[in-house]
Amino acid sequence: MTVIGIISDTHGQLSEAAYAALADSDHIIHAGDIGNPSILRELETLAPVTAVLGNNDFDEYGQAVSRFAHPVIDGVRFLVAHYPRDVKINFAGSGALAPGDPIPQVCVHGHTHVPEIVTGPEARPASYIVCPGAAFRPRGGFPRCIAKVDVSDGRVNSVRVGALTGEVLLEA
Repeated sequence: MTVIGIISDTHGQLSEAAYAALADSDHIIHAGDIGNPSILRELETLAPVTAVLGNNDFDEYGQAVSRFAHPVIDGVRFLVAHYPRDVKINFAGSGALAPGDPIPQVCVHGHTHVPEIVTGPEARPASYIVCPGAAFRPRGGFPRCIAKVDVSDGRVNSVRVGALTGEVLLEA
C-alpha cells in the first residue's frame, strides 16, 4: 500500500505538526499556495513531492511546478490543480486535461481552505475530488488539516482528511 499525503495552502508556513502529520507518506502532493520554495525542500525530506502553483505563488519553483500536475502513483491517476474549477471535469472537458488524456481517478485541489471529499455523481468522471483544507489559515470553522489517500495496484483504498492533531474529520 502507498500512502499519499496531501497538503495545501501553507502560505510559507510549514508547522511542525503538519510536517509530522505527513511523516508516514510515501508521496506528497501540495495543491498550491506554497509560499516559499523551502516548503517543498522540507517536504522532500519525507517523500517525493508533486506540487502545483496557487494564486499566491510565482515562478520561483522552477519548471517542475506548474499550474497542473498529472502524477500516477502506484497505478492511480491523479489530477492536481489549485482551483476547484480546474479539477471539475464536464462534457466540455477540463482546462487541465488535453483531449485524449486519461480520466483521473482522484482530483485534488486547494484554494478554498475548507476540506472536502466528493464522491459519486458530483465527482464523475473521477472517483474522488479531494481538498485537504488548509495547513495554514483554515476557514469554515475547520482546524488546520491535511488529507491522506491510500492506494495500491491502481485502486484507491481510502481517502480521509484529518486535523493536524490526528483527529479524522472526513473519510470515504
